[in-house]
Amino acid sequence: MAGHDMTIIQKIASLQAMDIADLKSEWRRLFDTDPPAFNRKTLEARLAYRIQELAFGGLSKGTRRRLKDLGERVDGGDPLIRHARVDNRPATGTQLIREWQGEDHVVTVTPNGYEWGGRPYKSLSAVARAITGTRWNGWVFFGLKRQGGG
Repeated sequence: MAGHDMTIIQKIASLQAMDIADLKSEWRRLFDTDPPAFNRKTLEARLAYRIQELAFGGLSKGTRRRLKDLGERVDGGDPLIRHARVDNRPATGTQLIREWQGEDHVVTVTPNGYEWGGRPYKSLSAVARAITGTRWNGWVFFGLKRQGGG
């Protein structure tokens, strides 16, 4: 970010005015790594945290150790369990794109379900039914699961 005289609040507020390329550039500057494939909202939130962490310090060693210990109680230290989603749902903000009869349909995963065409849906199957007019397994329709299992 330009200027070292900006306050922390100004630096965080300036994230909203940046385009996605600038946010990714800022990620590289602040984290010294390539940015992960986060949506804009998540990039802004992680960058805002990093700005504060650099200004005020991060979690103490004791807090990090306590969080690690608590996590290991849940997952037994198994990284496969640690990174698995309990519900296997795509992360909030993920966009699923499906071409149907020559038209691209974009569905966004929301905290409580899915959004398509400006309307909320409780399941991918309901979205698939709205798009096609017929019953579909939504996970199969959007390519998240092969027909017949797996």
